[in-house]
Amino acid sequence: MKKPTPDDELVFLPLGGSGEIGMNLNAYGYGPPDARKWIIVDIGVTFGREDTTPGIDLILPDPAYLEEHADDIIAIVLTHAHEDHIGALGWLWPRLKAPVYATPFTAALVREKLRERGLLDKVPLTEIPLKGQLTLGPFEIDFVTLTHSIPEPNGLAIRTPLGLIWHTGDWKIDPDPLIGETTDEAKLRAMAEEGVLAMVCDSTNVFVEGSTGSESEVRQKLTEVIKRCSGKVAVTAFASNVARVETALEAARLCGRTPCLVGRSMHRIYNAAQGVGLLQNSPQVVDEDEVGTLPDENVLFLCTGSQGEQRAALSRIARGEHRNVTLRQGDTVIFSSRVIPGNENAIHQLYEEFLARGVEVVTADDEHFIHVSGHPARDELKQMYQWARPQIAVPVHGEIRHIREHVKLAQALQIPQAIAPNNGDLIRLAPGPAEVIDEVPSGRLYVDGNVIVDTEDDAIRDRKRLAAEGAINVAIALSAKNALLAGPSASVRGLTMPDDEDFALALEEIETTAKAVFTKLSHSERGDDELIETSVVRAVRKAAERLWKKRPLVDVSILRV
Repeated sequence: MKKPTPDDELVFLPLGGSGEIGMNLNAYGYGPPDARKWIIVDIGVTFGREDTTPGIDLILPDPAYLEEHADDIIAIVLTHAHEDHIGALGWLWPRLKAPVYATPFTAALVREKLRERGLLDKVPLTEIPLKGQLTLGPFEIDFVTLTHSIPEPNGLAIRTPLGLIWHTGDWKIDPDPLIGETTDEAKLRAMAEEGVLAMVCDSTNVFVEGSTGSESEVRQKLTEVIKRCSGKVAVTAFASNVARVETALEAARLCGRTPCLVGRSMHRIYNAAQGVGLLQNSPQVVDEDEVGTLPDENVLFLCTGSQGEQRAALSRIARGEHRNVTLRQGDTVIFSSRVIPGNENAIHQLYEEFLARGVEVVTADDEHFIHVSGHPARDELKQMYQWARPQIAVPVHGEIRHIREHVKLAQALQIPQAIAPNNGDLIRLAPGPAEVIDEVPSGRLYVDGNVIVDTEDDAIRDRKRLAAEGAINVAIALSAKNALLAGPSASVRGLTMPDDEDFALALEEIETTAKAVFTKLSHSERGDDELIETSVVRAVRKAAERLWKKRPLVDVSILRV
């Protein structure tokens, strides 16, 4: 490896996933400040919520800083196939245009995403074998086998002339992961002997004492729960957890049930897993339209939608809107999943909808070990530090409280340095002590339909305001000589009154206010549509604030005939 020059620096830049869980985008730069070469590690999404981002399904990290240095980006390297690590690739690759590297299962899912965006033939995607190696300019990378809740989770041992970085990605320590190998402890110990400069590490479960538990325990417990059920059974889990999918399929076999996959993501993951040689010995699944011929006690549905997503299969089943799947009195839904923070209301609404139909609901709160996390609890974090023995701890993949607690844990374990990054912090790892040397632009982008927009886009601001404040439209018809022919006529959306009579009086007051403003305008002023609109909007908004204690969007439509 080439020796460093006096001007060379090794820097770390998180643009997503530090100060939040999800939307991971991390970059490593090497070289003098004016000529760094970059690799990007993961490029993920987070998901919108109707209460805070109405109409927005996907949220992306803003790559503006890296976009300015696109010619110096050597590669995008993906650790595993979860959406918060690969989901933004199809949207942001045109801005970065770097070769992409991934192991086979991750590559299979990436191809589907690129196909959806029309990029499959444009993006240079290279499959790296498990435990493979890669040289990218000043970076030499080893893919290190870990365990997580998806096939082929990899940590990255990133060697540079200024030191070795251990980037863990998402991980846990599972002695019996069911799919894939166990954590490559020997590799981690060898890295420690070589000397680990910095460990950039998952913080998701830093507040959880002990360890997270094994997938093998879930298989045993889930089978026990299903054996107790009568009627049809629906199991919902994260589709990407192929070990959990295999567990549900095996439990179906052991309980004399025929499995049926329900939901697009479940089919997509199942097909990708089979494409790389997984799930080969699982029982054959049947199509939704074949289930009706089977006795209820012989059916097991494996469904998407464990987080209460409105358009997912499970929510449509709960509302009685699914084309092929119906659950009723005597049937059971098993949530083999955790509640992701922010989804509590949607999930509890889902529980209520099933319970109202007489469907029994079983959750991880009711039955221990029908779900285990894919992220390390405190004992597992301590073990990783004992294996790797880094000089610098850099917690990521967590909210601010997670990252700060992780720093405290690293300090208690006598790690010489620990630094708490925020998105946009440019951190120099070497030479010298780790420190933030700059703050670069960072933020979020929204996917609005098929378009990427800024979070401050006028349409997004209007949508949020419509959701919170409502809207009023005032229509006015004028003659060619500026005489009032009809109106003002008001219509209101998203605003209410105690009863119909009060509502009618409110509309009448809005119309009276608009007419009074128009009447006060001179003949020449009535010929200026912009002046009419500005005057009416101002007056109507004041009236609305008095009537509803809100400031709705006000739109004025002027028709000249």
